[in-house]
Amino acid sequence: MVDGAVAGAVFLYNLPVQAAYTPAHLPYIALVALSAGLCFAYIFRRDRPVGTFAVMALASFAQWLLGVIPLPAAIMLFFGLYNVASRCSRRVSVVAAGVVELGAVLAVLRWEPDPKSAGIQLFYNTIFIVSVWIWGYTIGTRRAYLASLEERAVRLERERDNQAQLAAAAERARIAREMHDVVSHSLSVMVVQADGAVYSLRSRPDRAEQALAAIGDTGRAALAEMRRMLGVLRDGEPEHDSYAPQPGMAQLEQLVEDVRRTGLPVELTVNGVPRVLPTGMGLAVYRIVQEALTNTRKHAGPSLSRAQVRLWYGQDALEIRISDDGRGAAVLPGDAAGGGHGLVGMRERVAAYGGSIRSGPQAGGGFAVVASLPLGAEVRDSSGRHTGAHDR
Repeated sequence: MVDGAVAGAVFLYNLPVQAAYTPAHLPYIALVALSAGLCFAYIFRRDRPVGTFAVMALASFAQWLLGVIPLPAAIMLFFGLYNVASRCSRRVSVVAAGVVELGAVLAVLRWEPDPKSAGIQLFYNTIFIVSVWIWGYTIGTRRAYLASLEERAVRLERERDNQAQLAAAAERARIAREMHDVVSHSLSVMVVQADGAVYSLRSRPDRAEQALAAIGDTGRAALAEMRRMLGVLRDGEPEHDSYAPQPGMAQLEQLVEDVRRTGLPVELTVNGVPRVLPTGMGLAVYRIVQEALTNTRKHAGPSLSRAQVRLWYGQDALEIRISDDGRGAAVLPGDAAGGGHGLVGMRERVAAYGGSIRSGPQAGGGFAVVASLPLGAEVRDSSGRHTGAHDR
């Protein structure tokens, strides 16, 4: 629409001038048709820049052959040159500039009989043509540069996502392999010991007792090994007793207190009506807070003066927000470029419960991790009463 408006405006402005300078031996309608071709070809300049310029150049050359002096519509030829210079290769745009320069030479030779005036006119025409070409070529170069930057940003974002997916897949594969080794080995030993206990239960009770004791030792060792194996996949986790229960919501205050004793000024705030979460979801909340505080301790920098853990119990979801006022965007924990997998692990935990998580620098400074976990029908309120969707 914009290109059509420009072409229409030039065409309408050219009509009365053209009527005044139409040679007597030419029909007026023929020049109107040539002017229309010169102007309205501009509408297609974005999709067919070379074809548009060719039509304009042919229309101008036809006017020169018919003996029509250059009219205001001839300005469209310079618009076409700019368009070719900004959208086509340098070789094509230089050829287009040469065509316009040739037209200027032919026009000066035909309508400027005085050699001095012809030279001056040709000089100014050449400067104008070169200026238009440089302007268009510069805009085209800048446009190509910006397009390359956008493409590079998209490619880097895609590579970052791919690296995060590869990190998550590698973590799952490692867990699966090691879990398989631990479980299959331990179960094989336990099966052998159990068979031995069955055979010697009546004839040699002492051997059966030893086999049963070995089964218990093997099972405990397997549990300890699996817990140790899963623990080393997370940086910064404290060592827990192998037989202690998994942490959950009840241990959050102790976690915050332990972090505070290390010198990190952190406070815990709970809003809404607390509810008793399923064990797995409570563990996920604990690990999310733990990993976020670990990242804060690692990456917030010396400017850190405050960190906050905020839990908000809504009607349908639990929001966990861990924020600080440190250096924020200087280091993004879990970023693929940094090689850390902290945020990758948090995303895995949140995705397991159908939740969402986002992280990044805050507007006022610092860094924030915000996770949202949906509260399903199996969640109970703090009094122990089951709540369904109708209760909420």
